Formats: sequence, structure tokens, C-alpha cells
Amino acid sequence: MLVDKKYSVFGICNPLMDYIVNEDFSFLENHNLKAGTMSLISEKEKDRVLASIKSFKNTPGGSCANTLRGVAFLSQRYPVDQSVYTGVVGTDSIGKKYIHLMEKDFGIKTLIPQKEGATGCSIAIVTPDYERTMLTYLGASGELYENDIDYEVLKQSRYLHIAGYMWGTSNQRKAVMKAVEYARTNHVLVSFDVADPFVVSNNRDEFLKWIPENVDILFGNRDEMVLLTGVDEEEEQIIAEASSMASVVVMKTGAKGCYISKRGEIIFSEGKKVKAIDTVGAGDSFAAGFLYGLTLGRSVKDSAVLANSLAAGIVGVEGCNYTKLNHSEIFDDVNGLETASRPGKTPGQI
Repeated sequence: MLVDKKYSVFGICNPLMDYIVNEDFSFLENHNLKAGTMSLISEKEKDRVLASIKSFKNTPGGSCANTLRGVAFLSQRYPVDQSVYTGVVGTDSIGKKYIHLMEKDFGIKTLIPQKEGATGCSIAIVTPDYERTMLTYLGASGELYENDIDYEVLKQSRYLHIAGYMWGTSNQRKAVMKAVEYARTNHVLVSFDVADPFVVSNNRDEFLKWIPENVDILFGNRDEMVLLTGVDEEEEQIIAEASSMASVVVMKTGAKGCYISKRGEIIFSEGKKVKAIDTVGAGDSFAAGFLYGLTLGRSVKDSAVLANSLAAGIVGVEGCNYTKLNHSEIFDDVNGLETASRPGKTPGQI
């Protein structure tokens, strides 16, 4: 018996409060930071860097949070069911602020336990050339366990979306695997973004066994798909090799667009031209546009157009800031969105 779905996307990932900081080059020199790099830092290092910053902007971040905020942004124009977010924050004021922003500013249902320790954060230092140097402190986000997930709410969702970052600790991995197993027995489609070449390199053997049996929609960029498949040829050959891993496989190729395999049928969707400022959150935004399109009942081709359009919009602004985007510019390449779903297709199916 099918369960009635009340929610669109149920996301599980690491909640990280983003600090967007504008500084000159001397800031990097004073902190011995190499421009354009991403580094994991300790709580002590995090406190030292934040204490030296004059001003910043906060946005609730983390890969999956960025995706859910994108779905919420698109839903302002053509509504879909509410999204749900699960992850762990600390008992500090930043954790409370994170939950408040996700709920009040973006309308996302949060199932976020607060545990002892500091909330994780990502500090993005933007220099005058728009280069970004990233410092990430994972904090309490690594404390997610199986009993932190609300399985009844998961059962009522159309999609479960997770990212490869959850393979960071054994307890997070076990929690995600249990959630995926539960989703699959309750008609919830599983969406998985491999997230990062480093993640693929560290977990390739496990991913090659786990993905085909558990994932319905697989996201990765070209570099990640090359590592996953072992094929470094033309894009069509890479996506063809990856096509057996899931019913829908999506390979992002940056400004060029994306390749999609739907049960072996290869589709190319051209990217949208934009003056790039930075690429932070572009992949997360792409997943948001794709999942949102499917939730509306659109085809994978239409969903890819939306995904490319939303990702291009985010590349054209500072940070993963959807408030700076225009709905009309995002939706203008897809016709007929006034009709929530296409005839004969249930939203959420693929």
C-alpha cells in the first residue's frame, strides 16, 4: 500500500553555518592561507579566524541544505510540498540561529537535534579578485546517529537526498544506510550526490557496490564520474559507462551543461551562459533544480534545463544566495510550468 506523500525532498547532511567574508590579500598572508584552497580546521583555528574578521554574512549551508534552500526558492513561484532537513548542530547560539534561518527564512521543516559542542561552519574568504578560500570546521555535524532520523516523516517524502560527505564518520554512514534502506521499502526515491572527488577516491570500492543496489538518481561532475567509472574519455563514453549505476545518472560538465542517462538513454542539456563570479554552491543548486523539476512531474530533460538555469544563476552571484536571483530568469527556458505535472505522470516519479 502506497503512503500518501506530504513532503518533497528529505535531506540528510552536515549543517554548516556559512560565513561570507570580504577581505584583502593581506588577510590570507596573515593567516598563512593559500588562495583558492579548501581546508578542514580545528575549533581553535576556527575561533582564531572568526575573531580576526571585521564583518560577515551568515547563510545556513552545507551541501544538502543548499539544495533544499534551492527547492524552497523555486517553490515560491510554482509551489511543491515542503522539504525536510536533518543534521546535527551544537547547543550554541549559532545552532539555534541555523535552525531559525532554515525554518523562518526558507520554510523548510527542520528535524535537527542539538548536541553538545559547537555548530559546524564554513568560512568563505572572498578576496578582491572574487577568489574564495574556504575553511571548514565540521563541529557537531559529525554526531548524527541512526536514532536521530524521523523515519515516519521520511516515509511521507517523495525523495531522500544525501551527499557523499556523510561517509565522513562510521556513525553517519550507518545512519544514512539505514535511512536509505527504510526509504526503499517505503516507496521513497533515493537521490545521491557523490559530492567531491576526494570522497569518491576514499570510498570508490564501497560506492561501486552500494550505489547500484540503493540509488535511483545519481549526481556527479565529470571528475567524480571519471574516478567512479575509471573511464576518462569523451563525455558520452563516461555517462554510458555510469548508466548502469542508477535509473537516472546525471553528469555535470560545468558551463557546458550536463549529460543524463535515463535507463540507458543518453540526453544532453546545454548550459546557460552567465558571467561567473564564483562557483560556490553551483552543484548543490543543480541538484535543487533537478529534484524540483521531477517533483513538479516534469521530464528529466526539463528538469535538467531547470537545474542548469539555477546553477548558472548561483554562479553569477556571490555565494549560494538565492535571494539575489530572479524567478523569471530561472524559469524562462521551460514552458508550461503553470501545469503542476504532465498528464499521465505522477510528481516524484522517474
